[in-house]
Amino acid sequence: MTVDTNTSPTGTSPGGTSPTRTTPNSTADLARPRADRPATTGAGFVVTSMESARRTVLQFFRTPQVLVMSTVQGAMFLFMFRYVFGGAISTGGDLSYVNFLVPGFLVTVILWTGMGAASGVAEDSASGVYDRMRSLPVPRSAVMVGRALADIGLVSWGVLTTAIIGFLIGFRPDGSVLAVLAGFGLIIVASGAFAWVFIVLGLVSGNAQAAQGMSMLIIPFSFISSANVPVSSMPGWMQPFAANQPISVIINAVRSLMVGGTDVVGIGHTTTYWVALSLVWSAGIALVFATVATLRFGRRR
Repeated sequence: MTVDTNTSPTGTSPGGTSPTRTTPNSTADLARPRADRPATTGAGFVVTSMESARRTVLQFFRTPQVLVMSTVQGAMFLFMFRYVFGGAISTGGDLSYVNFLVPGFLVTVILWTGMGAASGVAEDSASGVYDRMRSLPVPRSAVMVGRALADIGLVSWGVLTTAIIGFLIGFRPDGSVLAVLAGFGLIIVASGAFAWVFIVLGLVSGNAQAAQGMSMLIIPFSFISSANVPVSSMPGWMQPFAANQPISVIINAVRSLMVGGTDVVGIGHTTTYWVALSLVWSAGIALVFATVATLRFGRRR
């Protein structure tokens, strides 16, 4: 018996049916959309920023001592300066010391709270969290923006609790409601600028302990300022720095807004001048340190 080994071009089987033949590399097949091959796209800037902020805020709630310590620390220092040192400090005018102290202390909350922020950034960096984020298809700058937003929220909590404690110990603002609210708003804006400073410290420090130590370098700015005592009471060689460094500038603006103007505070220029200068300082600090933080985050350890 002779077996026909020839195959017809159409591939017709003896039964008369024509099986479908698939060409694996046909142009039509490659051009056809594949449902099982979705395009790989990363999250956008806003989504990534919000997710990064949410993750950091959840970290705060999982470690409630972060929230508690900011409150306890604020209460401790306010009570100490109000009742231990307050009687020996003159404001140089009719302004009561508690009304002089509280606005300045509200601004320095930015620095005291920032120490914990730097440690948190260093811990995430050392544990490999940021390495995993770098491998994702997301804007790297958005990760740092989210961290800064969360830190602003933490500072806002500290400012709120400190303000409540300030009212309890006798602080009574004489400025208008809008002026007082503007003062709080200016503090939040400044906290956004300084958040980037502490993010940079956390990224370059290597670990949480080193970040804590490096953050201490910022704390003298809160004491060599107009926060707790008038600059005029300081040694002459120190006064130019104390009067013009950014913390003092922001304090002068916030204090003038909250207690009724620069005449009451006993400083030169107008409230508008100090507010504008504070915004310039905040913008400059944010621009420089946000750029450094983004570039540093983009580098692998």
